[in-house]
Amino acid sequence: MTTFLKGHGTQNDFVIIPDPENGIELSAAAVAALCDRRAGIGADGVLHVVRSAAHPEARDMAAEAEWFMDYRNGDGSIAEMCGNGVRVFAHYLQRAGHVGEGDIAVATRGGVKRVHIDKEGLITVGMGKAALPAGDVTVSVGDRTWPATNVNMGNPHAVAFVDDLAHAGTLHAPPAFAPDSAYPHGVNVEFVVDRGPRHVAMRVHERGSGETRSCGTGACAVAVAAARRDGLDPDLTGSPVTYEIDLPGGRLTITERPGGEIEMTGPAEIVAEGVIDADWFAEIETVNT
Repeated sequence: MTTFLKGHGTQNDFVIIPDPENGIELSAAAVAALCDRRAGIGADGVLHVVRSAAHPEARDMAAEAEWFMDYRNGDGSIAEMCGNGVRVFAHYLQRAGHVGEGDIAVATRGGVKRVHIDKEGLITVGMGKAALPAGDVTVSVGDRTWPATNVNMGNPHAVAFVDDLAHAGTLHAPPAFAPDSAYPHGVNVEFVVDRGPRHVAMRVHERGSGETRSCGTGACAVAVAAARRDGLDPDLTGSPVTYEIDLPGGRLTITERPGGEIEMTGPAEIVAEGVIDADWFAEIETVNT
């Protein structure tokens, strides 16, 4: 039997697989089956919880962060980072007794992330700095096309400001983008409308998962794009800027500081735990070999 937990951060949901010594083989097919909302447990992605020293991709971060978030998208593909996932990952570590309140470090493929767990259970993640690659980008849905801001948060984003979130369509399929060279490995696409001063709402198509109820790195990308659009780049103003980001699953607070450091604050919940039947796991691997 393999134990699992189910959690979410602003309704971006995850299957959590505790595996401190990295003894569980998680193929792309197994991850996709776990995330299947009809035949599996159902989730936007999988959080594989491994000690950094036990994982070949994280050993060089073990001195800074004991735990590695081996994150997988819902289709089984590997992702660099997941902002909501880091909050849920940290909440799991606290629940399991591995960490307490206060400051911790989490290793990810996007680098080591600094996390603070407060007494009320809100979790703040240091998301690092955004990169804004040069060049014009557009995104399209149906016969509508919008200019987009290219923002990289350790994973790629295209942020488009629109008049109505319904213009994004169903977001089942990835929105088209141009030029192809801007995102050779695909992109997360955010559609954004204004709600008030430093307050926006968004929908997102997450690469490898489809539309999700929330995306932490996407919310950070949106805040960065909005600050540039609004003339509030902290490096130019000398002051931090904070945006409230409404997502279908809840609200995240994003602050960008002079020097570029970005912090994301929001909730995280664990809603269930149980065991995965070994025969079911074995059948998946047999069918896909």
